[in-house]
Amino acid sequence: MLIEPGKLLAKIDSPSDLRKLPFDKLYQVNEELRQFIIDNVSIYGGHFGASLGVTELTTALHYVYNTPYDRIVWDVGHQAYNHKILTGRRDSFHTNRQYGGLSGFPKRDESEYDTFGVGHSSTSISAALGMAIASKEKGEHDRQHIAVIGDGSMTAGMAFEAMNHAGASDANILIVLNDNRMAIDPNQGALKDYLTDITTSPFYNKIKDEVWNMLGKVKKIGPHAQQAVSAAENALKSALLEQSNLFEALGLRYFGPVDGHDINHLVHVFEDLKKIPGPKIIHAVTVKGKGYALAEKDQTLWHAPGKFDKLTGEIKKKVHKTPQPPKYQTVFGETILEMAKENDKIMGITPAMPSGCSLNIMMKEMPDRAIDVGIAEQHAVTFAAGLAAEGMIPFCNIYSSFMQRAYDQVVHDACIQNLPVIFCLDRAGFAGADGATHHGAYDIPFMRCIPNLVVAAPMNEAELRHMMKTAVSHRTSPFSIRYPRGQGVMPEWRVPMEEIQVGKGRVIQEGEEIAILTFGHIGNYVVQLRDRFQMAGVNPGHYDMRFVKPLDAELLEEIFAKYDKVITIEDGALMGGFGSAVLEWMMDNQYTNKTVVRLGIPDAIIEHGEQIELQREAGFDHDGIFDAVMKLSSVVSEEVKVFEKTK
Repeated sequence: MLIEPGKLLAKIDSPSDLRKLPFDKLYQVNEELRQFIIDNVSIYGGHFGASLGVTELTTALHYVYNTPYDRIVWDVGHQAYNHKILTGRRDSFHTNRQYGGLSGFPKRDESEYDTFGVGHSSTSISAALGMAIASKEKGEHDRQHIAVIGDGSMTAGMAFEAMNHAGASDANILIVLNDNRMAIDPNQGALKDYLTDITTSPFYNKIKDEVWNMLGKVKKIGPHAQQAVSAAENALKSALLEQSNLFEALGLRYFGPVDGHDINHLVHVFEDLKKIPGPKIIHAVTVKGKGYALAEKDQTLWHAPGKFDKLTGEIKKKVHKTPQPPKYQTVFGETILEMAKENDKIMGITPAMPSGCSLNIMMKEMPDRAIDVGIAEQHAVTFAAGLAAEGMIPFCNIYSSFMQRAYDQVVHDACIQNLPVIFCLDRAGFAGADGATHHGAYDIPFMRCIPNLVVAAPMNEAELRHMMKTAVSHRTSPFSIRYPRGQGVMPEWRVPMEEIQVGKGRVIQEGEEIAILTFGHIGNYVVQLRDRFQMAGVNPGHYDMRFVKPLDAELLEEIFAKYDKVITIEDGALMGGFGSAVLEWMMDNQYTNKTVVRLGIPDAIIEHGEQIELQREAGFDHDGIFDAVMKLSSVVSEEVKVFEKTK
């Protein structure tokens, strides 16, 4: 179903079309953009509030700057929907985040206007600075470079590293700070308080008005423009003797705060800033969800609400007649609270994902023991290690994909020092519509190679509870537990927690000829295939290994002594993953005459789509597993022989 755009938006196939419009038509363009996003996301789903909040900013940037020659780098694609619609993807926008459709994030091979791929936060300033310095080296002195970064992304160390570099350079870069006081959940920390102080300070607003009045004279005084700019700058710096400015201290000229929804003022501001060389930052105050009252009121819920009725605001949920299994994140959130009530040393840490990982459940009851450190994965890990060093029991919950950003800290601050931090890696495996930047594909290889670290994955909700309890009791080394996005398989999941033996797998079903070894939730697919296997006349054994490190050597000895054909299955990268670990063990133990088939994520970038669609593409959905078993089965081989004789 193709959504019809408004009259003006229907004529905009590129920013050059936007720039042909009279200035006084921009308000209508913004209204049509908002309505187009509301219409599409309500039907097809996707991120919502963030893009509604930057509609005027996006329009003003593309109206003033000569994109794509001038470079705009977005920080996280949640805020880039207006950008996609204005840059030639309006008619395909309904495919956003759908299998085979547009990516939900800026993507370099999707459009020349997507100057840098962004799925994780806090990269825009570094990338734009690199582009600016490259342009200078190439003699492209007229090219502009703009990094649009949300205030939530400013909490990451990388953003400060980039500002530190930019402020000491003469690069032609503009940082647009989109200040809406939100990431997915409300922002945390001193930087949020600092920005709030600026936006509410009578002092800063007085200085802001004086500066912009001076800059407004530039157009009138011609050859004396430089003196006007200098006077404005000196006035600001003189005032800073009374009240410091973090960004000025880093060498960035600071302008603002400005109303990020005043399209008229924004256009004039950007026109002025184009004339000011060097590194600078404009502080724009916006409202996440702007233009849709419910999204403005509950900004966390409406970050990515799924499909909804745009008139009533009712979020559409599937209605089930029977109890449904919970999401794994819910099991984590409920279980850590349950354990924390019994053990006052347990603490929870998350980098800006309390609702995403369900640590918010514990935060409501124990706000001092469940901590959101903001978008700062590196800090989250080392902070957890510091807690562990003093005898606390920290659960550090980070999405598998985001854990990549804190790998150095996992190695040095937790594992080398053998501090018993418990890492819970949510969204392990295919993450779905968020795509390649969010797939938790690599944690098995990069975790299992680190000394001292236990690496585990539960097959169901009960196993997750058992592993969390085991990790608390283990306390002799760091412990990593990975689990996927989405539902488990146990509607009645609140089973008593039990300690399990570290490195011990379990037999799900004994079989004949073929053994299937699974790691994590994907093992449920094998269980669901039992009847189909039986109808086909095959009876593979099934073993839930639970741990990829340490591997259950005793169980592997039994398996390889009994079976000549083995299939390993994992929702993770095949290169160096669970299957590789089994092959290494097999070769080390001289089982050289066995046949092993590995199923998992191939050595390729897999794009976005529903999890089952991506598993089908990678060959380990239900059909892929069934086909792999049948190809190894002697039952099929005998049928082929009969067929060949008949032929």
